[in-house]
Order: sequence, then structure tokens, then C-alpha cells
Amino acid sequence: MIGVVTEIALSAFLVHELDEQLTSAGDRAVRVSDRPGLGPDSPRPPGPPPDPLGARGTSPGTIAGLVIDGSVVHAGILGDDGTPRPLGPSLEDDLLNIPVDGRPETVSLGDLGDYRVSALHNELGDVVITGLPLDDVHDTLLGVGLILGGVSLAGLLITGVSGALVVRRTLRPLERMADTAEKVTELPLHEGEVQLPVRVPDVDTDPGTEVGRVGAALNRMLGHVGDALVARHESETRVRRFVADASHELRTPLASVSGYTQFIRRSDEDLSAETAHALRRVESETGRMTTLVEDMLLLARIDAGRPLAEAEVDLSALVVDAVSDATVAMPGHQWRLDLPPEPVTVRGDDTRLHQVIANLLSNAGKHTPDGTTVTAALSTSGDAVTLAVTDDGPGIPDELAGVVFERFARGETSRSRATGSTGLGLAVVSAVVSAHHGTVDLDSEPGRTVFTVRLPAN
Repeated sequence: MIGVVTEIALSAFLVHELDEQLTSAGDRAVRVSDRPGLGPDSPRPPGPPPDPLGARGTSPGTIAGLVIDGSVVHAGILGDDGTPRPLGPSLEDDLLNIPVDGRPETVSLGDLGDYRVSALHNELGDVVITGLPLDDVHDTLLGVGLILGGVSLAGLLITGVSGALVVRRTLRPLERMADTAEKVTELPLHEGEVQLPVRVPDVDTDPGTEVGRVGAALNRMLGHVGDALVARHESETRVRRFVADASHELRTPLASVSGYTQFIRRSDEDLSAETAHALRRVESETGRMTTLVEDMLLLARIDAGRPLAEAEVDLSALVVDAVSDATVAMPGHQWRLDLPPEPVTVRGDDTRLHQVIANLLSNAGKHTPDGTTVTAALSTSGDAVTLAVTDDGPGIPDELAGVVFERFARGETSRSRATGSTGLGLAVVSAVVSAHHGTVDLDSEPGRTVFTVRLPAN
């Protein structure tokens, strides 16, 4: 903006200076063309009229013309050697169009370039035209423009580099805060005991600056989050301990109830139908509660980090046994096996892995109608073993698919007592698979549901 304003002001100044020179040149040309003692009505003396370019002090490049009775008598330009040269008919016509008011105007004269031209009447009533070239003005403006442009560009470059360095240096504390926040996001805040040793450096917590106040506030927030995580961990630890203790304590009375019902059934064969039905219901509910207690106790032990047994496990045999059991327990379904020819083995707890397979098959059987085909497939790929349980049932709703592995997550169809579901089957699957350093995934759509368990190969 400074450069543009400077160019405009300089152009106005230079043109004004040139106009003053033009006025002086015009006055000299008028004096040369005048005849002393003659007026407009006087008879013209014989001989050619004087050439306006003959005025003393005329500079090279000046153009001048004399118009008498509408005709151009003299029209030329003063060369660098001081010799006048004619302008030519086309340029003479351009001079005739200049208003005779003495005010300078800018005209373009072909190859000669731009000129400031003015036209005046002399004492004889003739029109004297004078013009000075604008080349020097244009050259000066171009030179100054280049200088201003170069200085402006250099200034902008220096300002930009300096500004970038200043901004980068100013934002460096914010970058360190961002690094701190990124480290916090990488911590496993969702599981186990969590410590938050990450803090914003003290140099970035100066309360006298805006950035320092942000750093101090971030440290206070991290402190509050750390306290909340410790409180959450302590609460979860108490709950897990309570669940483990309660599950352990419930095993003995449940075993007693089951034993007494069996004793009653054996000791008195003449039971009424109502009593026999009541005993069957007691035995059924006792078994259901025993399964629930065993699952809760298993989850509590895994949550506490207690290791599972580790041995060579023939996963193919476990799948065959689990499918055989499911065929007997739920004969209304079609049960299929898809196993490789060679036995598939992994390292782990055979009892718990059998429970994983049984729970997946039981889940497929309980939540699909009779006639559904359930396939248990084993495969190996590199350093992983994959177990897939697939059914062609109605599928799992989207709102339930995201929480099926959570504890006590049950669909509406599984809330009835008839299904016997506790809502812990898939939670046990997820916990046991994680304890074996594996993963379990669900892919469900109407007509196809697949639970995929991946375990490290032996």
C-alpha cells in the first residue's frame, strides 16, 4: 500500500513538474510565432512564418506545431542533435484535435510515445501547439516502482520469516502441552490401575502468562482425573473382591441345597406330583444359580489377574466334544463341523477353552429357532488359530451387537426363564479369550451371524 501511494503521489508530482516546463515551452513558442506590432486583423507579411521549434532553450524531444486558418504550417519534433524533423500527416491530424485552452493533456503519438501537449493562441490568432515527452516520467516511475517493489518484497519476506519464528517460539509451550495431552490419550485409562505421571513442564505453567495459565489448568485437570481414576480403581477392586467372596461363599449353600434335594428324592419314592415338580424346579434353579456363581467367580479371578492353567490343548478335540454335547442338548438345530485334517493345538487352559466353545454354541442354539444350522470351524493362518461359530439365524440387532460381550447384556428374547440365560456367557468368552492373549469379534446380519475367536498358535 505504501508503494502504491508513493507511486501515485510521485506520478502526480512529476507530471505537475512537466506541466510547468510545458507552460514555459509554450510561452517561448508563442513569443517566437508572434510578429511585433501586428494583430489578428493585420495583413500577414510575405514569407514563411517562424518555426516554434526555433525558440531558445527548446530541449530535444519537444514537439511543436503552428496552425494558421485550420491548416498545419509547421509540425515537427526537435531531435537529439538539435535538428527539427517533421511529424508526418497522421500525427499532424492528432495535433489538430487538441483543444485550444492552454491546459495540458496527455496524448499518444504513435511511435513517439506519450506526450503532455497544450495549445495556445498567439497575438495573430494562430494556434501554437507544444508538447513534452513523458518518457522520463515513465522511466522514473518504473525505477521507483521496482525499488519499492523490491524493498516491499524483501520487507514482507523478512517480516514473514521473523513472524513465523516468533509464532513458532510463542507456540512452543502449546506444542509441549499438546504432547502431554497426546501421551495421556495413549494411556489405557479404561482398564486396571492407572497412574497419571504425565504433567505439563513447570516452565509452561507460569500464572503470569496466558499460556502458563492454560498449562497450570491442564495440570490441575490431570490431577483431578488421576484422583478419579484411583477412586474408580479402588471401587472396582472392592466390587471384584465382594463378587469373588460372595461367589465363593454361595458355592457351599448351593451344594447343600442340591445335595438335600437329591437326598429327598432318593429317600422317599412316594412323592406327590406337586412335590416332585417342586423338587425338579429346585434342582433346576439350583443348577442355574450354580452356573451363575461359577461364571461370576471365574470373571472375578480373571479380573484379579490370577493366571489360568497353561498346557498343550487339542482344540480340535474340544470342538468335537462341544458340538457333540450341543447336538444332544439341542437336537432341533443342525450342527456341523469344519475342521482341518490335522489336529489344531494351542497353549492354554483346556477347561476354560472348552467353556468358550460351549458358550458360543449354547448362545447360537438358545437365540435361534429350531432348524437353524450352526457350524463350528477351525483354521490356522501363520501364527494364529481361528475358531468361527456361524449360524444362519435371524441375526443380532445393531443396538445389541455392540454390547453382547458386556456382563449381563441380554436380548429381549433371553430374559425369560425358559432360556436359562444369565447374561454372562459371552462375557466369560471375552474374558477367557483375552486371558489367552486372543481376540473375539462379532459380525452379524439377518441370515448370518459369526463369532470369530483368534488365539496365538502353539
